[in-house]
Amino acid sequence: MAQQLTNPPTLPGRRFRPGFASVCLSILLLAAVAYAFQKPFRVYRSLEPYDNVPVPEGGDRPSEWVFGRLMYPSSPYARFGGYGNWLQGGTSWTVDYPRGDRHFVTALQRLTLLDVRPLEQPVNPDDGDDIYNWPWLYVDLPGSWDLTDAQAEKIRDFLLRGGFLMADNFWGQEEWDIFEAGMRRIFPDREMVELDTDHHLFHSVFDVGERYQIPGQWAIRRGTMNRNGGVIPYWGGVFDDKGRVVVAISFNSDVGDSWEFADDPTYPEHYSALGLRLGANYVVYALTH
Repeated sequence: MAQQLTNPPTLPGRRFRPGFASVCLSILLLAAVAYAFQKPFRVYRSLEPYDNVPVPEGGDRPSEWVFGRLMYPSSPYARFGGYGNWLQGGTSWTVDYPRGDRHFVTALQRLTLLDVRPLEQPVNPDDGDDIYNWPWLYVDLPGSWDLTDAQAEKIRDFLLRGGFLMADNFWGQEEWDIFEAGMRRIFPDREMVELDTDHHLFHSVFDVGERYQIPGQWAIRRGTMNRNGGVIPYWGGVFDDKGRVVVAISFNSDVGDSWEFADDPTYPEHYSALGLRLGANYVVYALTH
């Protein structure tokens, strides 16, 4: 059973039947039309001190699954807001971007049988109906977001239609409060709950029983495991009316850094191993539930 959080935490071959080819052609045409209305891929300025991550080939092809990264305006009270126009990048939504995203999709190609696009897709909830083209979204530093009512309403509708959101990398009471304010705008009548170890979210591909705190590379460099008083890792979720997790929450951990620095010999492998397995579980859970 999930435990309700009442307070913010401090811590095939086959014969074609008549008409089958026509049905297939119709499906392909519909897919092509949908693809034509998707926003094109674009690289934004990163909040990280790099902007020269190579763009892999094949990023312009339709795929079974795409890593969507949620764009959002930053709160004026956030410590990691960044400067400038969030629509042009360089603010909090671009942390770990794009290197973490591309490392993760490469790992997902190797760990699963999914046809994964090798490029991420930044998704702006204000871009008409484009958000519905990307049913799996990752949001970094949601302890810095400042969603408008219209954005929150769009994200709520996206999630209740079958979308999935992974919220990651926010620490301590101050960042929790900003995150919670955004979640209250998205779901004013739904609670965030702590997920037990036996929840299927942690077993859809890999059996992830032990979930320990995943520090960022910044923590490794500083010799500390946390920031802003975020000592105890917290794994939570929000459910829809059918009992499906639609928001997966990793609080007081930096899963994005475990992807971003998976190829860095100074970043401990066991953190990346856990972060990549958790990410793969979240993707397959979202596709199968």
